[in-house]
Amino acid sequence: MNPIIILHAGLATGTILLFAAIGEIFSERAGILNLGVEGMMLMGAMAGFSTSLATGNVWFGLLAAILAGGALSLAHGLVTIHFQADQVVSGLSLTFLGTGLALVLGEGLTGKNPPLVPSFDIPLLASIPFVGPVFFTNHSLLVYVGYFFAPLAWYYIFKTRPGMHLRAVGEKPEAADTMGINVYRLRYLYVFVGGCLAGLAGATISLSVSPGWYSTQTTSGQGWIAVGLVIFAQWNPLQAALGGYLFGALRRGILDLQGPSKLLGMTNPLYINSNFGFFLQMTPYILTIVALILGSRAAARKRLGSPAALGVPYIRGERGL
Repeated sequence: MNPIIILHAGLATGTILLFAAIGEIFSERAGILNLGVEGMMLMGAMAGFSTSLATGNVWFGLLAAILAGGALSLAHGLVTIHFQADQVVSGLSLTFLGTGLALVLGEGLTGKNPPLVPSFDIPLLASIPFVGPVFFTNHSLLVYVGYFFAPLAWYYIFKTRPGMHLRAVGEKPEAADTMGINVYRLRYLYVFVGGCLAGLAGATISLSVSPGWYSTQTTSGQGWIAVGLVIFAQWNPLQAALGGYLFGALRRGILDLQGPSKLLGMTNPLYINSNFGFFLQMTPYILTIVALILGSRAAARKRLGSPAALGVPYIRGERGL
């Protein structure tokens, strides 16, 4: 196994989880649990791929992916914010809706080759031993954007006045309302932001990391990993970014372990057969299930630092919206 290759691939794959998880953090920080990340990612992957193919412009493809994910998220916002429906049920329904729409609208896209997000080296930084080949060599533009996006998201949430309003809406919406903060508007806004980032995560797959449209295999359950990652990260964008990169490196490392390779000139002593490798591939999903189980228990969420009003509809007296 080559650690440089594993870490390099981990950064690329982790960027997908980074965008999706941070989008979910924004939504959950506002008090809205959205389990429809997988559906929004798949919709974004399809919309980005098809638009890039039709227009010959990858930037239009990325924009279409962002808007597709955001538009789909508004359906969840309408059901959970306006009609105060169960957020878990609505999120699961959104996954089914997004998956169905993507499969129907993506018919015939398999095997096509649209323009892709460019990959390039960062001058000077790419020549730094070990660090350069891992972080600054032959990465997609979206990977480099991810380096800055996670710190900016953290700063926005914890160090700015709008971020304080976001946290207030997710912690004590009644108190936020009395301070003149429009709880409903902010919840809609951050659900939409979460959907846009999920759509971008989907396009990161189909137009950058694993170019192509492969039906439901395009996302391969990464939306669910992103939801679980939010809980592991304790609703912190920096920890979510780190977790995403670690998950990405883990997935690449498992692939390397399933085939013979050279280590210090010798056959890799860690080589494992494909049968056991199948179980190793399940590891990220097992951890995701554990996280979702923990996240389903109010007491566990409280210990992990979950927003106090997460999953709880807000009703302003009898006035509704």
